[in-house]
Amino acid sequence: MTRLVPIWVVAAAVVGCTRLVDGTALPPAALPAPAGVADLGRIMLGTPRMRAIVGADEQLTVIPTMDSSSPTDIDDLAATIPPPCRFIFAETAVFGSTATRFHKTTYQYPPKAALVSEGAAIYPDTAAAHHVLDALVARVAECADTSAGPGLVSDWDADGASLRTHAGDCGRAYQVKSVVLLEVTYCGFSESDADLVVTNMASAVPG
Repeated sequence: MTRLVPIWVVAAAVVGCTRLVDGTALPPAALPAPAGVADLGRIMLGTPRMRAIVGADEQLTVIPTMDSSSPTDIDDLAATIPPPCRFIFAETAVFGSTATRFHKTTYQYPPKAALVSEGAAIYPDTAAAHHVLDALVARVAECADTSAGPGLVSDWDADGASLRTHAGDCGRAYQVKSVVLLEVTYCGFSESDADLVVTNMASAVPG
């Protein structure tokens, strides 16, 4: 029997499904990148490493319909919140239109009704990656000042290479390293778990 996940879980994880589901997802096949080149296959952690990092057992699994190679928008849900906050449900507003490669995977952990996702986008150059992060920081700042802000990004901070948001039991972590923008979203896990995921992803980015 599937278990309903509250809408705030969906919001923080940028997901389009509100149920924990059964099944097995297969990652997209990709040739390894040459040494010194950002390689999504190396950056993405995969299920065994994600379990180890967040302290979960084999019940942490990939949601089969949520392993994507392009940003996804959930227009119906985005339309229900103020425009500056629509990045919550619109990945194109997070990652922009200049990424050359993208991969995002969302995991479910039924024992805690928890979700965590890992995402990475590769851009043509470092300036492009930083431009996307800067635009996202501006959106978060605008969202925080709206009526919906306290429930979506009540606590947030940013510097030139990273962004963190937190609201209730959910949060997001972003980091730019070289030409890559990394994203981790979570509900039911801790901020320190998210930081560990980001750190481990970043360790696979050259530079």
